[in-house]
Amino acid sequence: MIDPVNLPAKFDSFAEHWAPRIVGSYNGNDIRIIKAEGEFVWHSHADTDDLFLVLDGTLDIELRDGTVTLGPGDLYVVPRGVEHRPVARHGEVRILNMEPKGTHNVGDGSPQRMPVAA
Repeated sequence: MIDPVNLPAKFDSFAEHWAPRIVGSYNGNDIRIIKAEGEFVWHSHADTDDLFLVLDGTLDIELRDGTVTLGPGDLYVVPRGVEHRPVARHGEVRILNMEPKGTHNVGDGSPQRMPVAA
């Protein structure tokens, strides 16, 4: 039997911002947690949607034609191919994100190894 994942403990295991940590997987997808603060880079994912679930804080997802603001409990899916930039303007934000295994967090297709949260 596999132990449940305690998300607060996983978030407490690292300090870096915009450095996703894998906390689980299902059906070929990684379940990641991210601590965010400040601006990330503009990017898009040609082959996958990008799911954001805000657990704590307020996250803006800037799109070229507007901004979507998410608070705790809000979920938003950026469609594949849509350029976006996540921004945490008001302090640290804790995010749960799900994408196909191996998806690079800036969407350029480069190989990337995501650390697993301790």
